[in-house]
Amino acid sequence: MPAKPKLPGPQTDSRTRAYCSPEEEELQRKREDLERLQGDLAEAELELATLRSGLVNFERRYLQVVGFRYAQLDQLEAQIAAAAARRNPQDPSAQQKAEAAQARARESAEAMGDVSPETTARRFEPTEELRALYRKAALELHPDLTTDEQDRARRKQAMAELNEAFEECDVDRIRRILDRWRSSPEQVRGDDTAAQLVRTIREIAQARKRLAAIKTEIEELLQGELASLKKQVEEAAARGQDLLAEIAARLDAQIDHARARLKEVSRVGQRR
Repeated sequence: MPAKPKLPGPQTDSRTRAYCSPEEEELQRKREDLERLQGDLAEAELELATLRSGLVNFERRYLQVVGFRYAQLDQLEAQIAAAAARRNPQDPSAQQKAEAAQARARESAEAMGDVSPETTARRFEPTEELRALYRKAALELHPDLTTDEQDRARRKQAMAELNEAFEECDVDRIRRILDRWRSSPEQVRGDDTAAQLVRTIREIAQARKRLAAIKTEIEELLQGELASLKKQVEEAAARGQDLLAEIAARLDAQIDHARARLKEVSRVGQRR
């Protein structure tokens, strides 16, 4: 007797597959779009954080080497103008010059903050490990990857900590931030398909908006005076030239000259 033909069962019929609703299929497509955007966003945040940190550290170096000397020179010029004003109390222009010089000296001192010649200027040189870890953390923490305002506030705070740790090249701190975030009870949640679809669409819109904002901020930073000066210094260094040291040497000569002028003005005032 011939064997009975084997009837296709549920396990062998390729037509009997789990049904996905149109909403679920669209949700899957949107999640894939969001995943790609999240990667782009993490990369853009890394580029922005690297640029910012590089500029911040260059500014510290500039203030230490050059800014401190400008502040010294402005202070000496203010003292010279004040001495001239004391010699000519009836001269309004002398008084105005003294006030302007004092205001400029105050601005220079405020710009220096707590920077002094003894301040150690840190060089910002992020390792590949640091960059990879930052990218991974940004993928998980970014505030534009949520539509919930409370969650967004938590993410903003976490991203601020992350950027600070990145600027300090602190790999261990970034790991701690990431571990703390992953173990947070707020990370446990669930919703129906329709709500997830709407939320994913809004997250995509937020991510695109943030990407555009990052692009604008990077362009603005690169067009700024600080970035321009940093580029000049780096180009000069590639030629074996220390541009900041040269500016500092010129300022030292001006400071010596200003000290001599102050000494002369003070001496003239004493004779009178």
